[in-house]
Amino acid sequence: MTDNLQTIKDLYAAAEGDSLDLAGFLACFSEDGYARNVPAQMDFRGEDIALVAGGMAEAFPDVHREIFSIDAVEDLVVVELAIQGTHRGTLMTPAGPLPPTGRRIDVPCCDVFRLKGGKVASFHCCNAATILQQQLA
Repeated sequence: MTDNLQTIKDLYAAAEGDSLDLAGFLACFSEDGYARNVPAQMDFRGEDIALVAGGMAEAFPDVHREIFSIDAVEDLVVVELAIQGTHRGTLMTPAGPLPPTGRRIDVPCCDVFRLKGGKVASFHCCNAATILQQQLA
């Protein structure tokens, strides 16, 4: 279980805007792993998983994930966090691109990970998309 926690900590570190490491982010996933943006109803597999971290860093170059708690039981890790940053780049949404607003976000989120062999097999990001929309309006 300690290895699973380290994998998740490494994943978040790789996704920080000031030290973005897309190869490191991808390395946290198993070969058949995937990431799901739950509110957007979008799944990412293979190299496209990098779009999860890369897309946020493009829209919010100073993106930071403030972690409030990490709970692990066997191969399940649940993280309560807030996604924070300043909207300085284009944000790709299911409704189309949203140009920069210059506004700050602080969006509640719950990430649920299932790991296999110390690698992420599934990552479900349950962010409060309506709060994100309100903060960017």
